Amino acid sequence: MNKKIIYQLDGRPSLTQAIPLGLQHILAMFVGNVTPLIIISNILNLDLQTKTSLIQCAMFVSGIVTLIQCYPVGPIGAKLPIVMGTSFGFVPAATAIGTKYGIQGILGACLVGAIFQMLVGGVVLKHIRKYFPPVVTGIVVLTMGISLLPTGVNYFAGGVGASDFASPSNLLLGTIVLITVIFFKQYTKGMLSISSVLIGLVVGYIVAIPMGKIDFSSLSQAPLLSVPVPFKLGFAFHIDAIIAMIFVYMVSTVETIGDITAITNSGLNREAKEKEIIGGVLADGLGSLMGAIFNVLPNTSFGQNVGIVSMTKIVNRFVVATGACILILAGIFPKVGALLSLMPSSVLGGASIVMFSMIVVSGIKLITTDKLTERNTMILAVSLGLGLGVAYVPGFFDSFPESIQLIFGESKTVLPAILAVILNIVLPKEEFISENIDLSDDLVKA
Repeated sequence: MNKKIIYQLDGRPSLTQAIPLGLQHILAMFVGNVTPLIIISNILNLDLQTKTSLIQCAMFVSGIVTLIQCYPVGPIGAKLPIVMGTSFGFVPAATAIGTKYGIQGILGACLVGAIFQMLVGGVVLKHIRKYFPPVVTGIVVLTMGISLLPTGVNYFAGGVGASDFASPSNLLLGTIVLITVIFFKQYTKGMLSISSVLIGLVVGYIVAIPMGKIDFSSLSQAPLLSVPVPFKLGFAFHIDAIIAMIFVYMVSTVETIGDITAITNSGLNREAKEKEIIGGVLADGLGSLMGAIFNVLPNTSFGQNVGIVSMTKIVNRFVVATGACILILAGIFPKVGALLSLMPSSVLGGASIVMFSMIVVSGIKLITTDKLTERNTMILAVSLGLGLGVAYVPGFFDSFPESIQLIFGESKTVLPAILAVILNIVLPKEEFISENIDLSDDLVKA
């Protein structure tokens, strides 16, 4: 068996390699995949049985759509190692819609929004791809990584809202995981090195047991086998809810383009192809459509897993597809999902800090793919200075309409991306500047 195959996009490594490396991806995204549904279920006061069913459906749909991203169905899918999951980005809009129209209103808006995203991916993207050179896509990836850093730190401290947030025990547990990941990544070779995230998570999980941070009693309550049921909660369609959700889908599309670009740049050392971006966005839309059908929030590409690819350079599709199969099994066998969901947030945080930071580094590398000219420097400076600066000022958009708040108030990526695209269009190209300078010199000499 060729051990280098895991660093290649295609090919089939042995299951002894694929299973642990695929599990590494699933453990990294598992908490982030189910938490949005837990939040919405609590806000809407859904009963325990419904909440459990939603979590199960979320895992099942994520696994199916991840497989489609890895092994496309026609034009749908990027043919890249992209892990899909339920996005936190939809929680604010879903909360507002759910409070007004209930879970049916959320699902109806998600259904229409998913169709809109597929139309964007299939019709619009190929006409605007030229407006996303490395400096623009690099800014998207960089701001995406920066926006994830607080999430990693919050996990590290025990999770937002935890009664023991930032307690010494949580910080100790997160630190143990962080040190474990660094040690195995830097001081070992082969499978131990490339599985450093998985090893760190497993070590943290085991250490958390005697610390009293894991309660296994819930395992007995989970059924052994349960098949996800589509169309269980129904749909309701309201124009204001649909418009609000479409705005969030636009944000999700930008972030998906960033994820695809980061994976190809950090894992394959090249820019993303137009076919990969269009296929990835189409899969985003299809996954969100399936999510609505199976009663859960929209699916999108996960930054956590982009960080793993950036860190390990493992881009093999079969590895991620193996992880997708584990997700599907977790959706069909609830005890598997329950066992994974018991992982303390601080354990995930210890690994996430490294993974999210790797996305930042990928963004920097992508930006510097082209020469950092005065023009590109200006695009970078304004996009980060105004776009990212505004995003981190609480309440900046409070006086704006709700639709504007949904677009710019929650995502830290959208405004920098829009500014980067606009500046890339309006600022004169370097060739034009050089010609003007040469012409001025000629006039002076004359």
